[in-house]
Order: sequence, then structure tokens, then C-alpha cells
Amino acid sequence: MMRRKDRAVTDRGKIREIIRSCACLRLGLWDEGEVYIVPLHFGYAEEEGKQVFYFHGAKEGRKNTLIARTHSAGFELDTGYELVSGASACNYTARYQSVIGTGRISLVEEPEAKRRALQAIMLHCTGKADWQFHDANIEKAAVFRLDVEKISCKAHE
Repeated sequence: MMRRKDRAVTDRGKIREIIRSCACLRLGLWDEGEVYIVPLHFGYAEEEGKQVFYFHGAKEGRKNTLIARTHSAGFELDTGYELVSGASACNYTARYQSVIGTGRISLVEEPEAKRRALQAIMLHCTGKADWQFHDANIEKAAVFRLDVEKISCKAHE
């Protein structure tokens, strides 16, 4: 439950706009008593009414092991941070936009689905579409899909 309801963003279009302005998605995974947080490049899509994030990496490592263990994650994105000074310490504030949520992660294995996911990542990162990916690179990469289960957005502008 969000404490500052006056800062809640509920309009799906505005949430989409904030997500698209973020450069990094931080993925939080549970690792036997501690949280492991990984900053990632990402792609975002809305497919069949669902919000989906895509990311990629190597086929081995801590992130992959933890995803395979639970398929569950938390995520955070933020943008537009600006410190606003005040007359005293308690009068300082910040402007920002942030998105947090949870979701289920699956491995994207079919080559054409991997291409579409990588296109979404590159479009988000560069603003450019129609990238070409060699089959060897498609095979080598681990591509993940995070289906959003819960999401909330907050802004102080």
C-alpha cells in the first residue's frame, strides 16, 4: 500500500511514459537470506494486455541460477531525480518518478521470440528499430521475459 497516495500514478499511459524514460531496470532476486540486485538494460512491451520487460545476459551465473530457482523477482526503475533545497534540512525534498513491482521470469528460448525480445531491448536503449542479430549471437544469449504481476508508480514533479 502506497503511503503518499497524492503521488501515485495510476494512468497506464503515464506509467508507460515513465518506464520508457528510464535507462535502467534494477532486478531484485532472493538468494538464501539476502537480496541480490542487478542493474539491467531492458526492453518494455505490452502484449495481450500484459506488461512485459525483457532483458538478457550470459547463460550462466548468479542471476541465472537465482531465476531458475524461483522464477520470481522484484524490480525498480526511476528517472528524473532532482534534489530541491529548503531553508532547513527537513525542508529539502526531491523530484522523481519511480516504478516498482513484482513478476514472474521465464527464459525465452524460441529463436524468433528471442529476436523480438532483443529488438525491444535495443529499441528502448537506442530508439532505433530493425536491428539484425546473427544466429550465433541469438544462440549464445540468454534472453528473459518478466511478466508483471504487480506494479505501482509514484511521481513527485
